[in-house]
Amino acid sequence: MKSNRRDFLKITGIGSLGILAGCTSNKEIESALSNIKEQADRTRTQHFNMHGFAAPAIDVVRVGVTGLGMRGSGTARRFASIENVEVVALNDVRPEMVERSIESISDNHSPEGYSNGPDDWKRMCEREDIDLICIATPWYLHAEQAVYAMEHGKHVYCELPIANTIEECWNLVETSERTQRHCVQMSDSCHSGNAALILNMVRKGLFGETIHAEGGYIHDLLDSHIFRKDTYHELWRLHENIDRNGNLYPQHPLMPMAQVMDINNGDKMDYLISMQSNDFIMAEKAKELAAEDDFWEPFVDLDYRGNMNTTLIRTHNGKTMNVQHDVSTPRPGIRFHLLNGTKASYLSRPGRIGFSYEDGWIAEEEYDALVEEYTPRISKVFDDMIRMANETRRAGHSYEQVNAMDWRLIDCIRNGIPVEVDVYDSVVTSAVIPLSEWSVANGSMPVNVPDFTGGSWETNKRGMNVNLETGGGNTRIR
Repeated sequence: MKSNRRDFLKITGIGSLGILAGCTSNKEIESALSNIKEQADRTRTQHFNMHGFAAPAIDVVRVGVTGLGMRGSGTARRFASIENVEVVALNDVRPEMVERSIESISDNHSPEGYSNGPDDWKRMCEREDIDLICIATPWYLHAEQAVYAMEHGKHVYCELPIANTIEECWNLVETSERTQRHCVQMSDSCHSGNAALILNMVRKGLFGETIHAEGGYIHDLLDSHIFRKDTYHELWRLHENIDRNGNLYPQHPLMPMAQVMDINNGDKMDYLISMQSNDFIMAEKAKELAAEDDFWEPFVDLDYRGNMNTTLIRTHNGKTMNVQHDVSTPRPGIRFHLLNGTKASYLSRPGRIGFSYEDGWIAEEEYDALVEEYTPRISKVFDDMIRMANETRRAGHSYEQVNAMDWRLIDCIRNGIPVEVDVYDSVVTSAVIPLSEWSVANGSMPVNVPDFTGGSWETNKRGMNVNLETGGGNTRIR
């Protein structure tokens, strides 16, 4: 008997909001799967190397923000809290969100609002008095908006994922190279915390040669985000978990792991395999909610993504990474969780280091001494900026929300120095999403990870300068 689209989606485990947007038949689904493989096997000649590229310095960075919901409203406040930043434009499809965000930063900024329909973000990007566009809209808009912003002369700082398809990844790379505009993905990175500490230890030889890293986006969002009416516009985050299986949010653990493992700077991701569990939670949750509230009735008996995805990545130099994704079980959270080297191993939460199998993890006081010795300059400078903002009471209600990646991006743009997460880093961590979907749909078969650098990974110098070797560090926080 011929299967219908619903049966096919259930078999393949991939869905309508991701790689199969707009597919209405099994033939179209099969074509979309084939396209992933074709794009993954694609090669190209690099036109201009954005790794290590320093754009002309901009002392006062003029910022526009699109998407002012759960994430974007905070993004506007964060950037409003950094000195030498002028928030000049805010966009959302909901006028009330624009008005609310304008009011929240009105003490120091007077942005113009854009809320005249779903494409009004384009009018904002077309302004000549904006240097940086911050994107915090639903996932499916990210790549289109980033490309449009760069085409109109803007640097881009985009919420993850920066792309949903391999084709979008290639488009972002080509646009960034052609326009020579930075294209940076917001995510966890080695800009701060234990990730910055471990990267500094690796760079100084404490771990020897790195061999294997593990991490995951393990974050129970079931009640707080996924099955909640007022969190995401039109419940888009819930829809991303229907008819879709893959590692949908790998960047938070993967970006710091990739930086520690010198991905795109001496090594590259070679191929991956991905495996998905069944769903044992979300479908039952929908039934429970529908029994009490008819609003949830359309979400009953749908094919929800499996609760746990495990994706294994092998690099060109023979190293491995394990990235998991789970947003629906009560498992305590992890991000960048484990690193094995030839001389030492690290495990997070709480931070621990061990130098031998026999001796196990070192004592807490020994670990604290290592933290003191290896805390990098970027962490010390950023912590000082936050401390000064607090002491002078210039931070208002938002200084605590500014993270080190926000701060360092503005610092790099102001000082005319290379950004530490470039377009190649951004897209390769997002490419894991559709590649994992392809692998899950094909019985966990391996699939190549594209070389978005066009071969320059072999000669690129290390990025992510945790000791501020390239300069900067002089941007203050209000």
